[in-house]
Amino acid sequence: MPSRTSAISTVSPLLALAMRPLPLLPLQPLLAVLLHRIERRHSGIFERLGDHAGKRFGIRPTDLPFAFVLEPKPLHPRVSAVRYLPGRLDACVSGTLAALVGLVEGAFDGDALFFSRDLRIEGDIEAVLALRNAIDDAQIDLVGEALDGLGPLKAPAERILRDML
Repeated sequence: MPSRTSAISTVSPLLALAMRPLPLLPLQPLLAVLLHRIERRHSGIFERLGDHAGKRFGIRPTDLPFAFVLEPKPLHPRVSAVRYLPGRLDACVSGTLAALVGLVEGAFDGDALFFSRDLRIEGDIEAVLALRNAIDDAQIDLVGEALDGLGPLKAPAERILRDML
């Protein structure tokens, strides 16, 4: 839960409410393409996890009506959108969508987010730190990667999305 003094934006509650009845199935191929793109452009990202590469991570944007399960296996990485996180995860990271994206992109300091309570970590903290270090080393532009297939529409879509975050 974001702290009262947090300057990190949240997804509009009306937008989150409007997204609640939408099916998650159409997200799955988009997530697979995004993960494959990240893996291709940032080779070795999942190998950097070492012993933690076989772990399952829950990623819960607190301002969205769904979450993600990341399985960063080097040969077959996978990410899935789910309504509720399953009980059998090695670790879970929760925060607003803006905080999570900012963390991935290096715009926010993970320690500062954690101590301000804008980010919550449960489970295997060592695995989360390994994931964070691998992501930090890769310098991922998550929004740019997600919108890369839009051609000439990428720039305006990126401006809109970054304004929302």
